[in-house]
Amino acid sequence: MRTLDDLRRFAVSHSLFAPTTLERALETLAFVQADPIRAPARAQDLTLRPRVEGYRAGDLERLYSTLPVEEDVFVNYGFVTRSLQALMHPRTGWSRWPTARSPRAKAVLAFVLDRTAVHPREVEAHFSHGTVTNYWGGSSHATTHLLDLLHYQGKLRVARRERGIRVYEIREHGPGPASVMERRARIDALVDAAVRMYAPLPAASLSSVVGRLRYAAPQWRNELRAALARAKLRLAHARIDGIEWYWTAESNLPDGAPPTAVCFLAPFDPVVWDRRRFEMLWGWPYRFEAYTPKSKRKLGYYSLPLLWRDCVVGWSNVSFVRGVMHAELGYVSSRPRDRAFASALDAEIERMRTFLTSSPTLATDDTDTMPVSGRPET
Repeated sequence: MRTLDDLRRFAVSHSLFAPTTLERALETLAFVQADPIRAPARAQDLTLRPRVEGYRAGDLERLYSTLPVEEDVFVNYGFVTRSLQALMHPRTGWSRWPTARSPRAKAVLAFVLDRTAVHPREVEAHFSHGTVTNYWGGSSHATTHLLDLLHYQGKLRVARRERGIRVYEIREHGPGPASVMERRARIDALVDAAVRMYAPLPAASLSSVVGRLRYAAPQWRNELRAALARAKLRLAHARIDGIEWYWTAESNLPDGAPPTAVCFLAPFDPVVWDRRRFEMLWGWPYRFEAYTPKSKRKLGYYSLPLLWRDCVVGWSNVSFVRGVMHAELGYVSSRPRDRAFASALDAEIERMRTFLTSSPTLATDDTDTMPVSGRPET
């Protein structure tokens, strides 16, 4: 790769692979970031939509129990493959969380084990541990908070969801690395998984992404600086316009021109997740504004970046009201005049309409919250 045009093509083609089955798409991505906001669909569904043939909003949650994935924290909270999860666990030896051997935690784990799978409401009704201040500054049941922590520690797993609420069951992970060499190999594999997810990465973003692995493996947070140094020696890289860019060695620049297609991307889609890289590649600042006061929003509550070929030329705010989809479009400069754009845009709007109108879950409400491990990337 020699130019920013090469990097743009690579960023899009590397991540937006041809639609395949849900299981294969999850295996290829390894991680899909989750978010509870549905506007018009949840982030995980919007991310999978262009990568899975015939995907409908809510398919991941409906089919979750049949898929080889787990809800867990990687660089953010989301869905990870079991092979990726195995690299992060067991999360032991970190002193900032309540130990699973504490009397309260042991009692909750015994309660879950006795009932196979439990809803937080059942645990709260049995123990009534009071309330605590949650990550967002609001009030949560202390029991729910403890369940979140036990899930993060790997003592529990999400068996399924009921109207957006996590239902837990007991989980046991294998042993940790037996040697320094094995531990470093696991950390390096986590770094490579993150780079593979978000490549190509400028040097500053590589440092940031590796730093976020403190959420995936807090027990190794003090070893991430050394892991970053190893990664810079191991990864493929090139200096373009004075900036060093990194990607995994097996990744290649695609041949030919980018597809003549439009795609509405999720706010946390791998193509746009790194806001620093986004601005470097496409020359304008995309911001996720769901948590921005309405008076200060510039793009909209849940704007979806609008990809045309290998350029993000604008954004779309899609709503779904009483069974009817509406799409409000905005452009960075002006609407592309290419005739092919109009037909490609119409096709994408129809794909989005099918994705939404064929889903049986859009009438339900989400009442779950993000876990304590961190906010979405903005």
